[in-house]
Amino acid sequence: MDRSKLVAIITGVIALIISIAYLLLVQFLDFRGEMVPAPLDMSALLTPDCYLSFLSFPVRPL
Repeated sequence: MDRSKLVAIITGVIALIISIAYLLLVQFLDFRGEMVPAPLDMSALLTPDCYLSFLSFPVRPL
């Protein structure tokens, strides 16, 4: 077997491994459930407790 055939076989095996790994990754991500988009409004995430904890950090002068 000459060198070019060996390189072609090795390249094909690597391509198959990458493609199978990609398909498994996609199946795993799809198995996790429905994808919910990120919230557009940050006020839904911030509660009064968050504001108080943010204000309680000491401020250091530069």
